[in-house]
Order: sequence, then C-alpha cells, then structure tokens
Amino acid sequence: MIEPGWSAELTDRNYLILRQESKVEAASQQTSTHSLHAVAKPDPVFLEIFNNLVRAIAEEMGVTLQNTSYSVNIKERLDFSCAIFDQQGQLVANAPHIPVHLGSMSESVHSLITAKGAALKPGDVYVSNNPYNGGTHLPDITVITPVFINLGDTPSSPLFYVASRGHHADIGGITPGSMPPYSTSVEQEGVLLDNFQLVDQGHFREAELIQQLTSGPYPVRNLAQNIADLQAQIAANKRGVHELVRMVEHYGLKMVQAYMQYVQDNAEESVRRVIDVLQDGEFVYAMDDGCQICVKITIDRRDRSAAIDFTGTSPQQSTNLNAPFAICKAVVLYVFRTLVDDDIPLNAGCLKPLQIHVPDGCMLNPRYPAAVVAGNVETSQAIANALYGALGVMAAAQGTMNNFTFGNQRHQYYETICGGSGAGKDFNGTDAVQM
Repeated sequence: MIEPGWSAELTDRNYLILRQESKVEAASQQTSTHSLHAVAKPDPVFLEIFNNLVRAIAEEMGVTLQNTSYSVNIKERLDFSCAIFDQQGQLVANAPHIPVHLGSMSESVHSLITAKGAALKPGDVYVSNNPYNGGTHLPDITVITPVFINLGDTPSSPLFYVASRGHHADIGGITPGSMPPYSTSVEQEGVLLDNFQLVDQGHFREAELIQQLTSGPYPVRNLAQNIADLQAQIAANKRGVHELVRMVEHYGLKMVQAYMQYVQDNAEESVRRVIDVLQDGEFVYAMDDGCQICVKITIDRRDRSAAIDFTGTSPQQSTNLNAPFAICKAVVLYVFRTLVDDDIPLNAGCLKPLQIHVPDGCMLNPRYPAAVVAGNVETSQAIANALYGALGVMAAAQGTMNNFTFGNQRHQYYETICGGSGAGKDFNGTDAVQM
C-alpha cells in the first residue's frame, strides 16, 4: 500500500524504493485519486469530514484573532466572527461566532469581488465597513483576504476567500464608542471604509490607513488600537489561508471545491426539510417609536421553498434604527438555521430555498446616507421576532441587544447585556444569564 504523496519503484534487483513527492505532485495525485469520486456524488463520511474541517479552520482563525487582538472588545467580549467563502464569495463555513456578522459577511465579499475582482493579487488584503456594501454598522470592520493557491501554474484569480469581522471599540463619530443614539446620517457614526486596500502584495499600507482613519469630520479616537486590531484580523485571515492551502495539498483542489459545494447542498436540503413542515404566515411587529416591520411568509410545496416578503414595512427613518439589507438577510438566514436540527455549518446553502423581498427605501433596505448604527443591534432583534411570529414557532424575545456604551477621547468601551428567548409550543423560554 502506497500512501498519498509517495511513489514506489521495483528495481531489477527486486528492491522496493519509496520516494516522497513534492507537495505539488502530491496535490495533483490526490486530485486525480478523488476527482471521479468528488464529481459523482458526496460520500457521507467525507461530507462529515469536510463539514468539520472547514468549521475547524474558521475556529482556528477565531482563536488567532482573540489571542493577537488588542482591544477588550475583541479579546474579552469576543465580538468578532471568522468565516470561509468559496470562489464565488458564497459562505461555506464559520465558527460559532456572531450570527448577524456571519449572515451578512458574504455581501461584503461579493462587493469586493465586484469592485476589485480582476485586480486582486496574492498577498492582498482589503477592509470594509460600508453598510451599503454588506456591512452592518461602522464599528463592525471586515478584513477580507483572497486565497490564491499555486499548484504548478500561476493562479489568475482567487480560489477562496477568508474574512474576519470585529467590532472596534471606536471608529470615530459624534460620540466615543461610535454608537451615537441620536445620529441622523452615517457620516456622524464614524469613518466609512469601502473596500480599502489594507495590504498590497504583503506590504501593510499603514500610512494610507492612518490617513483614512484620521481624516474627515469625525476621525477615530484611538488610532493605535484600531491598527492593532486590524493587524490581528490580518493574522487571523493568514491562519485561514495557511489551513486552506494545507487542505488543498492533502485532498486536492477538485475534491476540496466539490465538497465545499456539497457542504452547501447539504445545508440547502436541511432547510428544505424544515420548509416541508412549515405553514404560511404573516406578522406585524410594532416598534416603540411607531415604526412597524411587516413580513409575510409563503410556502411553495412544489419546489420546497419559502418567499419572505417585507412589503409594508415602514420607510427609512431619520433616526438610526434603519437596518441595511445585509442585516435583514442575515436575520432570515439565522432564523431558518435555528429551525434545523442537523449539525451543519451556517452557510449560503441555507439561503437557496429562500426568496427574500425587501422594498428599496424601507427601514430594512435604506438608501445612503441613512444612519444605521442601531439597525444592527435593535432592529435586527425585531426582525427575528417578526419572523418567528410569522412562522408561529416561538414567542418574541425582548427585541433588543441592551447596548451600553461609555468613553471619552482616551478610553472607549461597549457592552451588550444578554436577554432571554421566547417559549414555543413544546419548549420553555430561555432565562437570561450574563457571563
């Protein structure tokens, strides 16, 4: 038996000579060994292996980010998320981090592909927090690294993407902590980064970054902390890139790409099984300020899909309770994922059976420069309550993240106080336990 990555030769003197091949040759051999199997249909054992492999990579990214970060907000509050995306920017897997981050990050990756796709090079890293290009609110900053893998010829485009999103303790704005309760435009909430190149082929563009963070009417208050946390996010992504390269070297590119698709297909089928037992429903969720979130869910039994329509929701507001479309999409993904009993990664496959309609210009799909800082932490919770109400599966939770922010020009801190969850027909609600 010859192990992968080795070759054997029987000489004329009947000696068996084993030789270890280079990584490129080994990867090529692995690809040819598994390609027929990979293209045909998924093996249940390999599907489970890859389910756990891709999640483990995201978890390793998270550990790296926690260990190398500077701010209390990321290192101790763990307000961050890490994820892996395929060549098209579709979410493949994530660690068990923040759901609203994970469900919206693919929008940020898609934005980068659209804006910079042909210009991306090995060693590049980009950063964005634009709420109108996949961001949530400005303190949540996403660092994206395209993954190029050289298997013998020069790669022309990224084969994967890795991303980490962290809530920075301050990104500028009219109040310390960048969570102003009375902002009326996104400019008042901090510095907006839109696919800014953070690393150029391995070179950290610190001078250009400082210029971005300190310019404008409301610059950042703790520049050193921002830079340190962004460097930690770069390090986390680098860890993800390293592990993805190792996976390809071990299993071969064709098999890895095939099973990344199978992982998403498996998640899609899991959601379709949930849809099989759901009923049509609609719900109007009244908010404290008089706004309302309207949602109607229609089940199509023929193709086992669901249409989620937010027509009737209040128009975008002059306050900051507007939630960018990426948040609305993330909450839909989260709610349907919670209904799946299978142990699957949260990924883009969960969204394939779902058609989401959010009217342009409503408070769940606002136009620039609407203020959005509370949309991520307040309105997102209300969307979840509305969806659970329309599905009739669970009572509402308290509908808030209980934000507490304080600080000055030198120190900033942000905390969310936990809340419980509602009861269902055959289970009790969950008590709130702040850790």
